[in-house]
Amino acid sequence: MTAKPEPSTGRPRANSPDSSWSIVTEAPIVPKDEILSTSGHIAAQEIDKPIGTDEARNSNADGNDVPIQPGQTDDGLYTIFSKPEKIFMVITAAAIGIISPLTGSVYLPAMNDIAADLGVKTSLINLTITTYQIFQGLAPSFIASLADTHGRRPAYVTALAIYLVANLALALQHNYAALLVLRCLQSAGSSATIALGSAVVSDMVTRAERGSYIGWATLSISLGPSLGPVVGGLLSGYLGWRSIFWFLLIFGGIMLAIVIAFLPETCRAVVGDGSVRPQKWNISLMQQLQFRNGGGNQVEENRDTITKPKRRPNPLTALRILGEPGAGIILGFGSLLFAGYFMVMTTLSEQLASRFGFDSVKIGICYLPLGIGSLVSRVTAGQLFDWNFRRHARLLGIPLDLRKQQGIDVFPIERIRLEICIPMVYISCATVLAYAWTMQTNSSLAGIEVTLFFQGLFFSGALQGLNTLVVDTHADTPATAVAAYNLCRCLMSAGGTAVAPLMIERIGVGFMGVFISGVWIAFSPSLWLVLYKGPSWRESQRKRELNDTIIQQGEDKKV
Repeated sequence: MTAKPEPSTGRPRANSPDSSWSIVTEAPIVPKDEILSTSGHIAAQEIDKPIGTDEARNSNADGNDVPIQPGQTDDGLYTIFSKPEKIFMVITAAAIGIISPLTGSVYLPAMNDIAADLGVKTSLINLTITTYQIFQGLAPSFIASLADTHGRRPAYVTALAIYLVANLALALQHNYAALLVLRCLQSAGSSATIALGSAVVSDMVTRAERGSYIGWATLSISLGPSLGPVVGGLLSGYLGWRSIFWFLLIFGGIMLAIVIAFLPETCRAVVGDGSVRPQKWNISLMQQLQFRNGGGNQVEENRDTITKPKRRPNPLTALRILGEPGAGIILGFGSLLFAGYFMVMTTLSEQLASRFGFDSVKIGICYLPLGIGSLVSRVTAGQLFDWNFRRHARLLGIPLDLRKQQGIDVFPIERIRLEICIPMVYISCATVLAYAWTMQTNSSLAGIEVTLFFQGLFFSGALQGLNTLVVDTHADTPATAVAAYNLCRCLMSAGGTAVAPLMIERIGVGFMGVFISGVWIAFSPSLWLVLYKGPSWRESQRKRELNDTIIQQGEDKKV
């Protein structure tokens, strides 16, 4: 039975795909004069008032006020998308997201062949990897800020179109200068896909389930670099190195077709909880057919769920996130973590070739344990993060409704993520040491491959936790937050890629592993600092932003 709106209780609203209804009260409008103090600052009692406590109230279907559960928002169901729809979109985002890291590492086994064909030194081909990573860090800042305002689909289409043009040109070029420039263009087109994947998850999935979903959406970060050499080695060994770019062109074209045909818009600044219909040009072909046939989304539009970013889209927003105490530490340590991992990745092929005499096909196969470890981590680590969220909910006495968003004003989200993440960081240090000295001492290939598996397993889990925490604490601009992470990660790994061969030449791969692990351990106390101080830092920032907003409103009123 459909509830009828009452003036004092609110209006009917669609909360789920099956068009179930509930009553939601409209928030009272407080006169601005009551909010602003004589100095123009927001009153202290308004700033300090806790969010999501039993002081906040909602109305049930009978029109009676009932307390909102602590830690639970009062916005109804978080999204109208069903679980199968969410799974499809996360799988799609993961498949598209693998393009960037796959492209970055796919021609590692073919570097010698490319250098010989173009008549240049291998060190110059290695430079194209460094420049690729630099653009991989810079480009997402431009696309992600627009995606948080105008939608995920336009950003996907733009990025993939640039990527296709670059791959076509790379397959046809015949000189080193063209290779270098086109690799930068290729990176600019592919690099935003990881940030967009995390943003899609943030649009649809509550924090209680986000650990698992983001784990799958960002699987590409660790799986791509390990899977790329396998694909590149097989293609280069049997079809020549140019076939690598033809393969990427075909794969990118398939992903672009899926986006245009099937992927719906999820950005909460455009469609809210999914009930608001986007602009005609931003509707997938499948949705257009459903709308023409009278199907598709039949729930009432709920424009109250539209959440616009606090700031206008700006590529510099990613840099602003780096200035936040908690986010800056997380992004910085995550970058160090990835740089060390990439130092191992980019030097592995040369070590295997020089020590074992492997060709490009065998070298590519040796990267498989890293990919398998990353894949297993998506199941194990994701479940651990979600389990820890439920554990803290029980400790706080808060019942969880996975269909509704959980407020981080009550949940210690930094502790929830880092309690699982920090142990994985220390185990990753041990796996890097084990790999480096197994390689240094020319031990059996089996020992090297086992250490690579565990390195992929625990490194991926640690990186997954840091990535999820960044999205959790930047709900209004998830794509920009991940783009900031991408910026630090890629620039740091570019530096690591440049110094790793020199380090191995001077001190050997064993002591390179000691250096990597030593850096991780030396900076790990910063994660403990975020675990203990993160909530207070976040609350202080919330007060500052709220204060600035009220002051700006007061100034606008005077004007």
